[in-house]
Amino acid sequence: MMRGLAQEALALEADVDRTMVSKIERGVTNPSIATLLKLANRLEIRLSDLLHEH
Repeated sequence: MMRGLAQEALALEADVDRTMVSKIERGVTNPSIATLLKLANRLEIRLSDLLHEH
């Protein structure tokens, strides 16, 4: 997980369901922009950085 956060901690701090974080990491769901913004804000990165393919 980015920034050394466990899924559960990130989910809790970003107010996103932990299963959603897991699904996003595995690429099995298409999260809403609102969810992605919550995660990006918690990770202190730009939304565009979160969306960038590596």
